Amino acid sequence: MRGIEYKGLQRIEGPVIITKHCRNVGYNELTAVNDRNGVRRLGRVVDLSEEFAAIQIFGNTTGLSSDDTSVEYLEKPMELRVGTGLLGRVFNGLGEPIDGFGNIFSSKYLDINGLPINPYARIYPRDFIQTGISSIDGMNTLIRGQKLPIFSGNGLPHNRLAAQIVRQAKILSFDGRDAEPFVIVFCAMGIKNDIACFFIDDFEQSGVLANVVVYLSLADSPSLERLVAPRCALTAAEYLAYEKNMHVLVVMTDMTNYCEAMREVSSIRGEVPSRKGYPGYLYSDLASLYERAGKIKGSSGSITQIPILSMPNDDISHPIPDLSGYITEGQIVLDRELFQRGIYPPVAGLPSLSRLMKDGIGPGMTREDHKDVSSQLFAAYARVKQIRNLASIIGEEELSVTDKQYLKFAEIFEKVFLTQDEHENRDIGRTLDLGWKVLAELPREELLRVREDFLEKYLP
Repeated sequence: MRGIEYKGLQRIEGPVIITKHCRNVGYNELTAVNDRNGVRRLGRVVDLSEEFAAIQIFGNTTGLSSDDTSVEYLEKPMELRVGTGLLGRVFNGLGEPIDGFGNIFSSKYLDINGLPINPYARIYPRDFIQTGISSIDGMNTLIRGQKLPIFSGNGLPHNRLAAQIVRQAKILSFDGRDAEPFVIVFCAMGIKNDIACFFIDDFEQSGVLANVVVYLSLADSPSLERLVAPRCALTAAEYLAYEKNMHVLVVMTDMTNYCEAMREVSSIRGEVPSRKGYPGYLYSDLASLYERAGKIKGSSGSITQIPILSMPNDDISHPIPDLSGYITEGQIVLDRELFQRGIYPPVAGLPSLSRLMKDGIGPGMTREDHKDVSSQLFAAYARVKQIRNLASIIGEEELSVTDKQYLKFAEIFEKVFLTQDEHENRDIGRTLDLGWKVLAELPREELLRVREDFLEKYLP
């Protein structure tokens, strides 16, 4: 029977309890677990066999005993209360308000696991998003509906960069005027309290907090809450985008903490580990989050994702950035060498890319010369890397005149184009003009990726 409590557990392993399998119990079903003192804990079914069910507790299992604990199956998946009152609110990783204002006024609930988007219903992303950051707008353009992660490392300024994008991001209409602004869904997983305070303070000071929904699962929160938080955030984003026709920018930090929680829970459940101890379903689990972005037919809203992940030991081949790169449409890679030289934002020129950039730039979207300028900057900076390697072997004084001009170009490129204050908001015209300014350091015959008429117009 359903709706009654089943007393007694088989065993308790960390945040997971094992109980006998009752009929008609579903995967991801919400449960209520009560101890001998009547303290109620929520959990969800994470594994099923013919004899047993594994239930993960949202919190700790202190005070539970095998004999006196009862389990009630609630006949529904975990749901999130949604409504327009979400904006300006702060919730924990389970979607419970922690800002002291109580629940939002709404009777609408949505399954946090979401529904797969029919590929036929998707609209190809083409709208340019201006972040005001030259290294992104000029060379790794963000498109509305895209998922573009930031690959960072410990100590690098990914939080400052994400906060700057949140402050400055806007969609431009075809005639160059500002279009509808973004609302922000910010999700923090396993971060320290001071980092969470940094983001909230930055939202307040910049005046965007009223258009932000915050989900915080801090470092001292249970592992399972860390796994639920991004699903709550994306459910809120889907409601605002596809039902309320808003443009939503989702920032999720830090995806590495999310994957570490997944590895921890997988180990407790006794699953066979894959690369570096992560579960074999890491790819599909990350895809279930990343693929909840885009534009769909029937709604003028959109979801754009910027997941942030810190690469362990700055290793881009680590399973987390490796698999994220397969699923997402590019990446912004932060470079430790640039950061140590005082360059902000330290966006690496060559490993960074945006796979949707080609369809969101050009006449009517940014500027006619955008593609040529970007391509030439990439080509010239790639040549610089080769010349610097050569100079480290034979010495800079042995280089040819052209090679020395490339080194001069690199110095100006990094100081003028890449470097900017975190409160400096450059429009796309300013970014492209700076691109031409640094390209002017190279001989004209080296600019092979730029059309001749553009050379005459922008480098007379």
